[in-house]
Amino acid sequence: MSHEVTGGAQEPETPNLDFAGTTPYEDYVQADVLTHLQQPLSDDPGEMVFLVTTQVMELWFTVIVHEWRTAAEALRRDDLPVAIDALRRSAYELEALNAAWKPLAKLTPAQFNAYRSALGEGSGFQSAMYRRLEFLLGEKSASMLVPHRGAPRAHAELEKALHEPSLWDEVLRLLARRGHPVPAAVLERDPAQRYEPDPAVEAVWAEIYAGEQESELVRLGEALTEVAELVWRWRNDHLVATRRAMGAKMGTGGSAGVAWLEKRARKNVFPELWTARSHV
Repeated sequence: MSHEVTGGAQEPETPNLDFAGTTPYEDYVQADVLTHLQQPLSDDPGEMVFLVTTQVMELWFTVIVHEWRTAAEALRRDDLPVAIDALRRSAYELEALNAAWKPLAKLTPAQFNAYRSALGEGSGFQSAMYRRLEFLLGEKSASMLVPHRGAPRAHAELEKALHEPSLWDEVLRLLARRGHPVPAAVLERDPAQRYEPDPAVEAVWAEIYAGEQESELVRLGEALTEVAELVWRWRNDHLVATRRAMGAKMGTGGSAGVAWLEKRARKNVFPELWTARSHV
């Protein structure tokens, strides 16, 4: 590190502190916007933690959707290195997302009840960005657009995502282009419908995993499997945190609460990647 000499004493150089307007850091990060988005609606100090944690989760959803869209676009042009890189980045981001449960994971019912009424009918299943994440996983449902009819931009983005191929659809199309016998019914299905597992797709993955272990397709499969496992962990962490905070009561927004989350936690993401392993 260089030093400037002042009066015989050496002092570290200081960064530039004099800017005509806002700092370049503020201009890039928009920290002032982010740190003034919190508007607690109760007097309970714990609500601030809940609010900030939820907002952090929304930011991670945004990044992960960006990564999976990047991966899907790369798969469409047969660029597996770019797709795998995006999937691997998203795995680190999913780990950070899952860690965001920690501040809320051990709430007692009394602690949650202290500010639960501030949510009103608000519920996490109303998150438009989380819905886009689920659509990319193949969990399509036109009914999930209904809550967003009053928000034109979010509704338009979700409607577009509903009718676009999911990440898994793009994976299967790539396998078909590479000569694997993915059924035409799978390739030509309506992408706005929820994906259902197919035995022939399972057989394709079993054949891939039985072959050369350093192949590009095995690396793709493992990157997808890591994503699937972390999504499953996210769903289970959500379930456990909800169980601790509110038991089996009805969830906010009229959802079934724990019962709905239990159903979600039982579903495998990219299902044939898991079942194929029994046949290798």
